[in-house]
Amino acid sequence: MVMGGAVTTGRRTRWTIVNVIVVVYALVPVLWILSLSLKTKDTIDDGKFIPRSWTLQNYADIFQTLDFVRALINSIGISLIATLIAVVLGTMAAYAIARLDFPGKQLLVGISLLIAMFPQVSLVSPLFNIERTLGLFDTWPGLILPYITFALPLAIYTLSAFFREIPWELEKAAKMDGATPGQAFRRVIAPLAAPGVFTTAILVFIFCWNDFLFAISLTSTNASRTVPAALSFFTGASQFEDPTGTICAAAVVITVPIILFVLFFQRRIVAGLTSGAVKG
Repeated sequence: MVMGGAVTTGRRTRWTIVNVIVVVYALVPVLWILSLSLKTKDTIDDGKFIPRSWTLQNYADIFQTLDFVRALINSIGISLIATLIAVVLGTMAAYAIARLDFPGKQLLVGISLLIAMFPQVSLVSPLFNIERTLGLFDTWPGLILPYITFALPLAIYTLSAFFREIPWELEKAAKMDGATPGQAFRRVIAPLAAPGVFTTAILVFIFCWNDFLFAISLTSTNASRTVPAALSFFTGASQFEDPTGTICAAAVVITVPIILFVLFFQRRIVAGLTSGAVKG
């Protein structure tokens, strides 16, 4: 027992050390950006991790810039709309995959997984030409449509696992009481799947919020350019004398919602990704 306890303690210690190294490796760049965002222009390049003089002027500057505010509005609006549509469509598709037997079911699952694995960068040029022809270039729909396309596989995969865990007897009982299939879904299945829908919405929103490739390739003005793409224009053409501090401040601002989502809903996210993985 002592030897087993020693082995367990030693393994736990090693894993603790590895976890600490990984966390530090991941947090140091974020903390460094936060430090730069709080430095004055005189101390921005002093190489100190902890600022010698603290200031919030960089944050005030970015919110006084119409380009950043407009990009922030674009990010919020486009991400919310794409998330809503992807979750609604994904919910219906996932329910059909989990509950119904129909021709082409496996083909649908395979195609959705194929879309998720397809490299996005290979589609930029075709999408650019298509959206220019259809008049969707540099518009909200021009970004929402690609986001929905690549977010749907994630939504279907996550939600189908939740639907499989809901007892089918509840739906049968509702139908025996006179409910139509639609009513049984809305009044019985959908409320029980609400945690899964919520988890999926968070994951899809994070995907849309963080996108840079489509945002930089399918926009040309502030009309639909999101914050990740707008940050790349802070350098050089920026109206600020030294854009380093403002770039870091903007990076912190757009990172805060994602960090809060992960911190407050990490259990739901993990449950959504692992749901259905273990049987019995």
